[in-house]
Amino acid sequence: MKKPHPCGANEWQIIRMGMDIRIKCVQCGRSVLLTRREFERSLKKILGAVED
Repeated sequence: MKKPHPCGANEWQIIRMGMDIRIKCVQCGRSVLLTRREFERSLKKILGAVED
């Protein structure tokens, strides 16, 4: 994300994708729900993909 989380971390894990996107802070574990539009505007770069 463009702005870091207040805990200081700048890495997020995507938990759910759909109309809304839920992301979780890797450092503190707090989850945030964003609209797809907000998420796409604030996305900086993708670090990697996790395969199931």
